[in-house]
Amino acid sequence: MMDYTEIIRKAEILIEALPYIQALSGKTVVIKYGGNAMINEELKNSVMEDITLLKYIGMNPIVVHGGGPEINKALKSYDIKSEFINGLRITDAATMEVAQMVLVGKTNKEVVSLLNRKGGKAIGISGIDGGLLECEKHVEMVDGIPVDLGYVGRITRINTHVLEVLTKDEYIPVVAPIGTDATGQSYNINADTVAAELACALKAEKLMLLTDVEGVKASKDSDEILHALTVKQVHELIDRGIIVGGMIPKVLGCVNAVENGVGRTHIVDGRIPHCILLEIFTNKGIGTMITRELSRYFDKENL
Repeated sequence: MMDYTEIIRKAEILIEALPYIQALSGKTVVIKYGGNAMINEELKNSVMEDITLLKYIGMNPIVVHGGGPEINKALKSYDIKSEFINGLRITDAATMEVAQMVLVGKTNKEVVSLLNRKGGKAIGISGIDGGLLECEKHVEMVDGIPVDLGYVGRITRINTHVLEVLTKDEYIPVVAPIGTDATGQSYNINADTVAAELACALKAEKLMLLTDVEGVKASKDSDEILHALTVKQVHELIDRGIIVGGMIPKVLGCVNAVENGVGRTHIVDGRIPHCILLEIFTNKGIGTMITRELSRYFDKENL
């Protein structure tokens, strides 16, 4: 008699995903694509397959990509030094020109091409197109003193109509994090910030940040990942010194998103193949989900 064990296991996986597919049909999911998932070829392919599948089963994925390593590489080839303050790149006119060239002309089109090869209908745009991202100069405060970072932008207005038209017409928008001010001057904008603010403006059901970390850990000395947190719990973990360093701006960005209309936010380890599907469609997930309150999609969901 044929052994159906493996086939049955696959069927059980699909059944586990079913209530999530039902709950998320027609909903918007904003994905910040960055980190190692943009460098490793296997991970690139698995992320693009995940995003394409989301579209085919009825969701509206929107991709926002970074491009820091490629920008660094290009700047080095032009003998332009890279400097950062609080994680933000100091962007003079020459750096801005290179960043726009890499993000819009190279990285964006590579992501679009990969999605199209997987069967998706991707359209690459930047914040310049259709006035998607209007911004002004961002001034960073360092020890209470304002520091001019050059052409680094702060978003002032989002034209959501551009993305709504594309997603309703079966396309997957791929957004490069470049915006313009009222004079048409281009600005470089942090990709995490762009993803979060787009998710808020669109009242997305999910915001997913692909990172190079596993998620929020239960304690400094523990490898246990906390898979679901409320806003209150996030602030408690920061106060207790458990969430520290570079994780703080990530979780606070998630907190801001859920406080401004996003249903659920996720910090996901982009180093794991098919991380998006594993986080969205399995009961436990693989990263850390942050919500206002723990509210289930269905009765048996394990939060």
